[in-house]
Amino acid sequence: MQAVLAIAIGVLTGSGVYLLLRPRSFQVIMGLTLLSYAVNLFIFSMGRLKVDSEPILIPGIASTMINTADPMPQALVLTAIVIGFAMTALFLVVLLATRGLHDTDHVDGEEGER
Repeated sequence: MQAVLAIAIGVLTGSGVYLLLRPRSFQVIMGLTLLSYAVNLFIFSMGRLKVDSEPILIPGIASTMINTADPMPQALVLTAIVIGFAMTALFLVVLLATRGLHDTDHVDGEEGER
C-alpha cells in the first residue's frame, strides 16, 4: 500500500511540475492543481495508513495511537482541499480576464508557434 501511494505522489508531482513549465496559463493552473493533490496525499499519508482504525475515541477501548487514527492530517487535508478549490476558481477567473484583455493565454504574453 505504501509503494502504491508513493508512486501516486511521485506521478502527481512529476506531472504537476511538467505542466507548470508549459507556456499556456490553463496548463499552469492544472499543474498547480496536480501539485496540490500530491501535497494533500503526502500530508494524508503522514497520519499513517491504517485499515479498520477508529477516527474517534470509543468508551472501553484504550486511547492510544495504536487503536485510533490521527485526526490532524485528515483535518489539514480537508482544509487544503477547500483552499485549493477556491484558489483554482480564482486563477480561472484571472485566466479568463487576461485572455479577454490581451487576446492570448500564454504566461509570458508572447504568442508562440501553434
